[in-house]
Amino acid sequence: MSATLVIKVGTSSLTNPETGQLALATIAALVEVICQLRQQGHPVVLVSSGAVGVGCTRLRLGERPRKVALKQAVAAVGQGRLMRIYDDFFSSLQQPIAQVLLTRGDLCDRNRYINASNTFQELFNLGVVPIVNENDTIAVDELKFGDNDTLSALVAGLVEADWLFLLTDVDRLYSADPRTQPDAQPITHVANLEELAQVQAGTQSRWGTGGMATKIIAAEIATGAGIRTVITQGKTASNITRILAGEEIGTQFSPQEQPINARKRWIAHALIPSGMLCLDAGAAQAIIQSGKSLLAAGIVTTQGDFNSQASVQICDVEGREIARGLVNYSSAELQQIQGKRSDEIPNILGYAGAETVIHRDNLVVTAVNPSA
Repeated sequence: MSATLVIKVGTSSLTNPETGQLALATIAALVEVICQLRQQGHPVVLVSSGAVGVGCTRLRLGERPRKVALKQAVAAVGQGRLMRIYDDFFSSLQQPIAQVLLTRGDLCDRNRYINASNTFQELFNLGVVPIVNENDTIAVDELKFGDNDTLSALVAGLVEADWLFLLTDVDRLYSADPRTQPDAQPITHVANLEELAQVQAGTQSRWGTGGMATKIIAAEIATGAGIRTVITQGKTASNITRILAGEEIGTQFSPQEQPINARKRWIAHALIPSGMLCLDAGAAQAIIQSGKSLLAAGIVTTQGDFNSQASVQICDVEGREIARGLVNYSSAELQQIQGKRSDEIPNILGYAGAETVIHRDNLVVTAVNPSA
């Protein structure tokens, strides 16, 4: 039985950590495994970092650039070279590939999100392996994914994947960074993300931008979509086939038994909130426990400047995010009606607006443990 797989490989796995030079043997092994998976009938997406790192090497830069414009220029140099290398390796095994460059804006817009989903499905139908990266050359800070771990989790949800593999420079998740703390304990299985509350996130490498914290966030996004997620050693690509065969390698995150639907995943993770609504204790409890619609009476404060249908964070009285949703009123309107009963809204605004501030169909609980 075929399974849709998303494989994310980081810069730390693709390159030599000291020189930044591409680790060609690692890339070749990864390509070979992906081609084997394709021959077995599995649709595969490869989310690949490395464009900036390859560009730095090509231009003989001593360190990763910090200036945005320079980083984007270096990414433009590196992306073409990286794809050429992939194309050479995949072509040697007669496997067609496609380059897919995304920005957060591509997923924030609902029509573009659906178009992207359709494109991936057509590539799968054609037997093509899509190779995905963030479009670093044109992305602006407010529309960046921040790291390819998050991008890979969002792509996994977009293509309704069965597995997300996060390949990194350690063999699994540990209770602390094993490179600096030899007594760190391995974590082989995570059934509940709250178990990781005390885990110390690993540091990022010289050439990469991610860390273990971003992989845990990616696992939260993916498992919420019903996708089994694995963190494992990137230098040993054969681990992927062994894990699919049932071996307990790396750290595996169990998918949620009742994943949220595609639209709510889009609201929860693809959209960038434009503001924040803080609720009283009763309203917050009703949303966390029952996912009920949000009424104006439960809102204590409104923050940010946004229009109707914008994405907002929903927080409890202590400022902790409990949900996200699409509002039926602008921030200016909400500042007038917050704390008011629904039957008072027409007199305050001068017209009969929506009864709910956020309807439950457009609201997603994001608290890790909603039953708490």
